[in-house]
Amino acid sequence: MRLDELAVGEVVAERDVHLTRASLVAYADASGDQNPIHQDEAVAKAVGLPGVIAHGMLTMGLAVQPVVDWLGALDPAESAETGPRILEYGVRFTRMVLVDADSGADVHIVAKVGAIDAEADTARIDLAVTSGDETVLGKAQVLVGRSAD
Repeated sequence: MRLDELAVGEVVAERDVHLTRASLVAYADASGDQNPIHQDEAVAKAVGLPGVIAHGMLTMGLAVQPVVDWLGALDPAESAETGPRILEYGVRFTRMVLVDADSGADVHIVAKVGAIDAEADTARIDLAVTSGDETVLGKAQVLVGRSAD
């Protein structure tokens, strides 16, 4: 991939991810985040949530994975000689991903070139992340390029 071959508005990756309650348990075990709002319907409702919700960091990680795969790197922090990598990543959490006990939840991710800085040899990749008809991550942006290291 060459950053100078990209065009603003170009979709570089797209993915659908299906989450289940088992997905949340596996993530909780791996991350150590055992907050019961991510596993127990009664607890989630007792604190005012509509039901069990996905971990924010799980959603954030799922959203950036298509960009990681697009870059073709197993480790986005590899040396600059391997090509473009993720330099920055940030999101705003705008809505929760409600994970139904029976049907789970679907998360749709579209990664699109938002801006190119030819001088810096970087591109900003904008992520549209939705579940159902709602945007769940706002201002989700990934800066890709070569490290100055």
